[in-house]
Amino acid sequence: MAGSLNITSATVDPGLLDLPWNLPLELWPDEVIAALPKGISRHLVRFVHLGGYVVAIKETTQELAAREYDMLRTLQRLDIPCVDPVAVITNRTDDEGTPLDPVLVTRHLKFSLPYRALYSQTLRPETATRLVDALALLLVRLHIAGFFWGDVSLSNTLFRRDAGAFAAYLVDAETGQLYDGGLSNGQRENDLEIARVNIAGELLDLEAGNRLDEALDPVEVSSRIVAQYRMLWRELTGAEKFDQSERWRIAQRVERLNDLGFDIEELAIRTDDAGTTVHIQPKVVDAGHHSRRLLRLTGLDAGENQARRLLNDLDSYRASSRRKDVDEEVIAHEWLARVFEPITRAIPRDLTRKLEPAEVFHQLLDHRWYMSQNEGRDVPLSEALTSYIDTVLRHRRDEVTVIDPPTGAITLPTDIVDEDDWRAKV
Repeated sequence: MAGSLNITSATVDPGLLDLPWNLPLELWPDEVIAALPKGISRHLVRFVHLGGYVVAIKETTQELAAREYDMLRTLQRLDIPCVDPVAVITNRTDDEGTPLDPVLVTRHLKFSLPYRALYSQTLRPETATRLVDALALLLVRLHIAGFFWGDVSLSNTLFRRDAGAFAAYLVDAETGQLYDGGLSNGQRENDLEIARVNIAGELLDLEAGNRLDEALDPVEVSSRIVAQYRMLWRELTGAEKFDQSERWRIAQRVERLNDLGFDIEELAIRTDDAGTTVHIQPKVVDAGHHSRRLLRLTGLDAGENQARRLLNDLDSYRASSRRKDVDEEVIAHEWLARVFEPITRAIPRDLTRKLEPAEVFHQLLDHRWYMSQNEGRDVPLSEALTSYIDTVLRHRRDEVTVIDPPTGAITLPTDIVDEDDWRAKV
């Protein structure tokens, strides 16, 4: 290693020192490279094995690397879904002392997939729609936090399965800017237009490569993010006016926000001078309503839709036990010990890298429902579990870290597209 590296990191992994920083990133040896599928990037990005996990290393300028590292850390403190910044490394030189580009190191998000890995031969309309919906929700969360992205696209986002939907995570914050006073309507509209144009371009690129379903219109799908964003923004931040006799609509508004996965920290309520109408407006909303409830009750950390599904099963368990007077936390501990943990322990060790435990549980519940429908009886969970492991889970590709085929072409099996595919196997 030539020269003296400068490493900026909150917690330095000693393994960083063992990487070949004296070589340009494009020349790094295959033994340290993790062949993961990645999106389109203006910078050279390589995935690298570091101890027991994988990191993404991006060559850029010192100023941009430091800025993006600080921005990602700030977004994490705001509880925004994004990749974990590991380090900024500068003062790189080769063996002859020639300066090399600084790099930003981020941790690869387990069980995540770039949009180009979410199809096999073609990207189906249902999958494209769910990706756009997930990106719209991420954009709303960013805007509520006062973050202007400036480069919204599918390529700058990672997606994780979330109980039949997808959860979106910001990957590239290089162009982003955080505003303490919030964003103007013009800034939000600018981000929306960037998203619409970029998504249309990305889907048209797939269409040119014959990897887009014939029924999918790239422009129509890209325009969906605008409609979905406006619906979410209106629901989360819009004022509402109604007659004083309809005060039940206050609770209804809160319930709708909770259904979207958001909590209300403060709700502004005022009446007019005549006392006949009521105005309400959520002042501060925060995402993760179901995730936080599940974490509080069981200690399980899951995606928002996964948490909603697990909580539904927990509520069903409580109802079937006919012990509504028993404390919720007691029932939750019992459900965890008697239902969830026995299922996760029953998964063979060689299959635990296929999906996250919460996603396995969600898919198992779906599998059991379809078995019961097909066979006209209530299939026991243990029987459904055996069938799910043998007919579904065993045939899935590992998603803890999706690896490219040796040819470098992304040709994943059809069961990776979405959960609807495996239902036909039941």
